[in-house]
Amino acid sequence: MEDVYIVEALRTPIGRRNGSLSKIHPVDLFSKVVSAAVVKSGLEPGLVDHFIGGCVGQFGEQAVNISRNAWLSAGFPEEVVATTVDRQCGSSLQALQFGFAEIASGVSDIVVAGGIESMSRIPMMSNITPQSMPVTESLKRRYALEDGWFSQARGAQMIADKYNISRERMDEMSFLSHVKAHKNSSHSMNEKIPILLDSEERRVTEDEGIRANASLEKMSALPPAFRGLDKITAGNSSQISDGASACIIASESAVKTHSLRKRARLIAFSYAGVNPEIMLTGVIPATSRVLRKAGMKSDDVDIFEVNEAFASVPLAWMQETGVDEDRLNPFGGAIALGHPLGATGTRIVSTMVNELEVTGKKRGLIAICEGGGMANSCILEKT
Repeated sequence: MEDVYIVEALRTPIGRRNGSLSKIHPVDLFSKVVSAAVVKSGLEPGLVDHFIGGCVGQFGEQAVNISRNAWLSAGFPEEVVATTVDRQCGSSLQALQFGFAEIASGVSDIVVAGGIESMSRIPMMSNITPQSMPVTESLKRRYALEDGWFSQARGAQMIADKYNISRERMDEMSFLSHVKAHKNSSHSMNEKIPILLDSEERRVTEDEGIRANASLEKMSALPPAFRGLDKITAGNSSQISDGASACIIASESAVKTHSLRKRARLIAFSYAGVNPEIMLTGVIPATSRVLRKAGMKSDDVDIFEVNEAFASVPLAWMQETGVDEDRLNPFGGAIALGHPLGATGTRIVSTMVNELEVTGKKRGLIAICEGGGMANSCILEKT
């Protein structure tokens, strides 16, 4: 098996719901970041074997294999094939894992993996209705379903209760997410591409969800966002957002042949499934599994990125793993930045590569919880 390297990793700024990026068709938004990654890497696009994209809301403007449409919209060769995967919040990290497996097994030499979600234009659950829910009688007998489906917010509250995490502690972590994201906003420019809004002749360069004037007092005063869930608020939950991201990965031989720059080496991937009612604890077993896969312990990892779907998720993860908060999400997380579902996996990869380069650290671990009671994980190291 050949080593697999990240040769480029970029993302768009993350737009707030109905913010600047909501004006852009998701196909165009995805094509912009993919095009930028290919151009910055110096790679001839026809050399790419496969483009794999993650997207959760494969409906309307994001339907019919959005990855293929984005590739063609970028003006790239028709001969390069593309596919779109849905692993919920971990979709683009799963796309990266599929690409890793293709290269490591010798099927492909160069793969583009990324993700897209325009949650303003294609709201969550757009493709289901009360008359057409993806729920069978056997699922109803097996699990307690709130409002006819598994509730992530309810899962987040269940985690907070199970691990004795207070509303105050969740608000504190959420406040610090904004503080860290704002403090490191200049560093994050290394991982972002500017997005031109043609109709307004202006560029979007900043993540719109970060609150520079975040106040713990104001956050603590927010009411619960969901009926019957007293600990879950808009302030300690990830933001509904728009964004896209892309990574280019290549084999050792392809790197040498095409004089590509090694930015990081992909070491290991793993995943986990858990009870879909509590849903979001999968990051805990996914972390231990990927560490075992790599033959490592948590002390061998310098930086951890655990997606902030809800504040209770990384807080429970810290309790179980014993990892201190100083090594977790150093540039802020989805509570401050936003969580464009299909794009988040490779968004975090681009952030992690940037964090390792900025801090001079060596190794990072990523874990993302997913709808349906799943999670996936990855370890990479700076080259």
